[in-house]
Amino acid sequence: MSTTRGLEGIVATQSSVSSIIDDQLTYQGYDIDDLTENASFEEVIYLLWNGRLPKEDELKTFTRDIAENMEVPQPIFDYMKNYDIENVHPMAALRTAVSQLGLYDDEADVMDEAANQRKAVRLQGKVPGIVTGFARIRNGKEPIAPKTDYSFAANFLYMLNGEEPDEISIDAFNKALVLHADHELNASTFTARVCVATLSDIYSGVTAAIGALKGPLHGGANERVMAMLNEIGSVDQVEPYIRKAFDNKEKIMGFGHRVYQQGDPRAKHLREMSHKLTEITGESKWYDMSMKVEELVTNEKGLPPNVDFYSASVYHSLGIDHDLFTPIFATSRVSGWLAHILEQYADNRLIRPRAEYVGPDKQKFIPIEER
Repeated sequence: MSTTRGLEGIVATQSSVSSIIDDQLTYQGYDIDDLTENASFEEVIYLLWNGRLPKEDELKTFTRDIAENMEVPQPIFDYMKNYDIENVHPMAALRTAVSQLGLYDDEADVMDEAANQRKAVRLQGKVPGIVTGFARIRNGKEPIAPKTDYSFAANFLYMLNGEEPDEISIDAFNKALVLHADHELNASTFTARVCVATLSDIYSGVTAAIGALKGPLHGGANERVMAMLNEIGSVDQVEPYIRKAFDNKEKIMGFGHRVYQQGDPRAKHLREMSHKLTEITGESKWYDMSMKVEELVTNEKGLPPNVDFYSASVYHSLGIDHDLFTPIFATSRVSGWLAHILEQYADNRLIRPRAEYVGPDKQKFIPIEER
């Protein structure tokens, strides 16, 4: 029996949700470039869950259903108010709240297909409600109820800031949501599928996925990118900072990806959004610094930027707190997790790999008085 560290290159399941072939990402066969330029996030969610794009009446109903499910049970917000709020990371709050949601759902342990579809809609709606509600509570404000006539992207920005968002911000945020919706069998998605393959409930599967996404080698990378740009401070400091990192063999967050050889196809869309938004906000230095970092790392290390790199300056330009970057990733990626969870339930087999044993051999028990 041989091992492959990190399961690199191992094909663990079959899926129709998304694919990465020849450095191109598709959702249910639709090219990510096509979807990013043309689709609403609600259309993408429907596509991931149903294998086809919705018709006009279906999209209208689906969009309304998600918006109507964005309100979070008040006891969950009351629980948050008892946190040591300054020391709680939003991802930890999200993980706990999603687990709590199962306590308020009478269908939490009902496992038929129709019930799981209904729970998927509830979860998709409530995750942005949790993220924005926590963000407001920790700033001494009350959560804001969603507007049922708003899109998903518009509702998130409205519930976060309490102001009607402008069309440029809505469009940029919608594109970011589309780009992050799914990514084949990434770490958090695999975690979700392993969890529900035991026939655990959908809330457990999403909670497990959030725990995996929280790590800096997965969803936490974009927050670390912004921290790096803040440390650099200005364009003229980029080269000395990056060269010092090279000399110390430090990892530059937001570069390279295990499944792409020529570069992450999502990065170009976020680069374009970063350029546009930083010009609008009068803070082009974030884009300029990012471009200089990309030039150095790509030219000297052969590592192109991934989706996390430019998403940092995009979210910063939208006025979003840096530690909310990963919860926003979860707000989008829950659509993909749910698609994979539903797919796993539909044709389930317990996921139980083996491990190559490398410990000591032929040990003999020694009585305690002789040890």
